[in-house]
Amino acid sequence: MSISTPYDVYMAPGKSRSCTILLMVRKNIHHIFTYLSHCNMKPLIIYLTTIITLLNVKPMPKQDYTISFLVNQSPEQVFNAVNNVRGWWSEQIDGPTDKLNAEFNYHYKEVHRCKMKITEFVPGKKVVWLVVDNHFDFTKDKTEWKGTQIVFEIAKKGDKTQLTFTHIGLVPAYECYNICSDAWGNYINGSLKALIETGKGKPNPYIPAINSAETLKGGQHD
Repeated sequence: MSISTPYDVYMAPGKSRSCTILLMVRKNIHHIFTYLSHCNMKPLIIYLTTIITLLNVKPMPKQDYTISFLVNQSPEQVFNAVNNVRGWWSEQIDGPTDKLNAEFNYHYKEVHRCKMKITEFVPGKKVVWLVVDNHFDFTKDKTEWKGTQIVFEIAKKGDKTQLTFTHIGLVPAYECYNICSDAWGNYINGSLKALIETGKGKPNPYIPAINSAETLKGGQHD
């Protein structure tokens, strides 16, 4: 069979070239679509979607990091705890964290800095942050989180409340994935859940205060 059209390239049976391309599409379809969406290449997205439909290729399931838990508290209590970011993520937060379109900055030593914008704020139901800017000191791409979204979804499940946390764009292909997913697991399942259930979370401490205390302590020994 001669390959004369783009469709033939994907569909030619028994051709190693077509098999290779098909496997590539199957394996990387989610990343391909994400990249093309960012590049605003809608015609190519439509073209690829048509090919996938003809081949009956199912897109890879989303790989965004997600985690959830159930608590006895009400959706309103969970919502209020989520927005008390200093109470579960870090005491070193600058800016408001509890209203639509607000922007705030997170800073942990020189390891991680980021700027968030609250793009959705639905009381008792949902909060979404957009990562406006980001800096890591441990990855090649220092801005890896930039453009990703952090989503908190709250829903009643029987007599309990479920919180589902999803970091849209934080996928295994990211260099920071293992470190960041582990950290989110600790903050969400550990600190935020504790804040909801006991009123006290386990946020990062306020570093300047610690440094000042250490300086004062050192001065007392002079």
